[in-house]
Amino acid sequence: MCDSCGCNVTDANRHLLEHDGTHTIDVLENLLHENDVQADHNRAHFDEHGVLAINMMSGPGSGKTGLLERTIQALPAGLRIAVIEGDLETENDAERIRRHGVHAVQITTGMACHLDAHMVHDALHDIRLEGLDIVFIENVGNLVCPATFDIGQHYNVLLLSVTEGDDKPSKYPIMFRIADQALITKTDLLPYIDEFDVSRARANIAAIRGDLPVIEVSAKNGDGIDRWVEWLVDAVAEHRRELKAA
Repeated sequence: MCDSCGCNVTDANRHLLEHDGTHTIDVLENLLHENDVQADHNRAHFDEHGVLAINMMSGPGSGKTGLLERTIQALPAGLRIAVIEGDLETENDAERIRRHGVHAVQITTGMACHLDAHMVHDALHDIRLEGLDIVFIENVGNLVCPATFDIGQHYNVLLLSVTEGDDKPSKYPIMFRIADQALITKTDLLPYIDEFDVSRARANIAAIRGDLPVIEVSAKNGDGIDRWVEWLVDAVAEHRRELKAA
């Protein structure tokens, strides 16, 4: 989608296109290459400070910010986080996170339907990584374009809301292929949505990525949050082991 609509050209990477007479395909290849270089730099910066970066992806309205709010409340004492929020406009989501005493930086992308590594790099200038354990990066709500852009994360977490339909994995397989953890969210609404069947959703996910772990969660009533937090704690520990062994 980005290769045809042009949303891969953002304020953060527009300077890469200051040249004369280059074909479109060359421009796109240059953007993706430079993005990957910046992503590697971001990841190295996270690693230097022992911070785990998690890319939160989903369609619009799947409950990413609500899940993060519930996660903040459920995290064990001593686990310190910051959040980077991505939206086309407004600071609404960042303000929600800040109300919980967590540092949050808002990225407004304008017309771009995804974050890129350059945007995340700019946001990191406003985050003190020393002393942090996790930086959550809440990507723009979109089930297509975020899959194309490495932003320097260590893990991709994909949310699928019960309000979206259990066939979304089949319709948007690329997002599920690159995910490290899938969450079926808003499960408190299952009694009211006959069209969503958890077993069908799981089967559709398994048909694409049979090894992709899935957790069913509700930010509203707390179901599954303990398993999600356990996954986060284990991910932080695994990241630290990898850094120590490197």
